[in-house]
Amino acid sequence: MDWMETLVVVAHVVIAVALVGLVLIQQGKGADAGAAFGGGASQTVFGSQGSGSFLTRVTTFLAILFFVTSFTLAMFAKQRAEVAGEAGIPSSQQAPAAAQEKQAADEQSEAPAAKDSKSTEQSDGAAQEKGSEAGSDGASLPELE
Repeated sequence: MDWMETLVVVAHVVIAVALVGLVLIQQGKGADAGAAFGGGASQTVFGSQGSGSFLTRVTTFLAILFFVTSFTLAMFAKQRAEVAGEAGIPSSQQAPAAAQEKQAADEQSEAPAAKDSKSTEQSDGAAQEKGSEAGSDGASLPELE
């Protein structure tokens, strides 16, 4: 699938550059006024009728291809996002109600954990006191903060 996506990206860039070139080559609508004052249409590469219809058709065709490659790249991006979602990567967007519910659940789960940590600290303090009584020979380790 990666080679297909790479092929579409390369085609997209080539079409974009070609579109820019074709638009720059085409004459504007005001260029017809210059032909009325002696501009020789017979000197053009595309004949006396001018390049208008040929370049317009090619530009239209390339514009359609550009939109097709754009939509194809959008579909590839959507597929990658779906695969990332299935892989368990959390999405960055949550509904406001879901975010509030999650925050409330987190706060409730933190409250018992805080009580448990306080009781653990108290039991650690009691164990340190017993350890200092037992090791009164001065070989106890310094307390870390």
